[in-house]
Amino acid sequence: MIGIISAGLAWVLDLILGDPYTWPHPVKLIGNYISFFQKKWLSQTDLTAKQKKIRGGLLFITTVGLTAIVTWLVIWLAGFIHKGVQIAVIVYISYTTLATKSLAVEGEKIYQTLTTGSLEDARQQVGMIVGRETSQLTEEEIIHATIETVAENTADGVVAPLFFLLIGGPVLAMSYKAVNTLDSMVGYVTPKYKEVGLVSAKMDDWWNFIPARLTMFFMIIGSWLLRLDSRQALTIGWRDRLNHKSPNSGYSEAVAAGALGIQLGGSHVYHGVEVSKPFIGDDLRPADAQDIIRMNHLLFVTSLVSLVCLSALKWLWIMR
Repeated sequence: MIGIISAGLAWVLDLILGDPYTWPHPVKLIGNYISFFQKKWLSQTDLTAKQKKIRGGLLFITTVGLTAIVTWLVIWLAGFIHKGVQIAVIVYISYTTLATKSLAVEGEKIYQTLTTGSLEDARQQVGMIVGRETSQLTEEEIIHATIETVAENTADGVVAPLFFLLIGGPVLAMSYKAVNTLDSMVGYVTPKYKEVGLVSAKMDDWWNFIPARLTMFFMIIGSWLLRLDSRQALTIGWRDRLNHKSPNSGYSEAVAAGALGIQLGGSHVYHGVEVSKPFIGDDLRPADAQDIIRMNHLLFVTSLVSLVCLSALKWLWIMR
């Protein structure tokens, strides 16, 4: 029961506080370690493909392992101070694994820039949350990129952390954040990261397997609650869920495309390399900036549905 309460408090804190840039955040430390490891062990130009794969595997093991150990140690040491301090630490660490408000804030920024600023500013703004090159994107492509990112990260930044929080507490949830951070930093198919990020990318696929499919279900419920096109969300979600390079990202993106009645996907340039992607959804109308706000609403409602459903499942498991 404590796990359900701490997850609920963490969820509320995330909605209130978001992710203040000046606050200490465990993910920043994880990112710093990944960067340090790359400079120390992966910067040599004479490494063979096999050596890159081995060192990439070590990067994954040490990053996730250290994250789990440090998280457990901090919680354990807090217990020596006071039980209340330990609970506060658990709630705080749990809160840092969630990204509902910060994700919505980034979407809102792009919406505001599109409606009141310049196209160039919007390109730079969206470039802060996507991996693709944005210097030549049209307004509609910026909208598509934003919606795709918010939809994908509804699974990665909201549902998955809640899922792991309620299964294994902050230690497992922070371990997941390490996996996800590794994938975002080195899990690319470009020549630079093809071997180095192989283990990280594959493990991210495995860790997100169940959460991605749960997100599809929760997002369909969310679209119904918001009176979006929940029928198309279900139809397109099921039809186009595999129309993505990732085995998981298509689930949430397909539901979003169906709920909003727009088409997402297509080829994009990542780190100078064009990556071909299939389309997701039907091209019924051009996307407009207001679709970003609709996607944000879907994000918030899906987040709430996730908390309620996963907490209920956890409670049923406890009471069995």
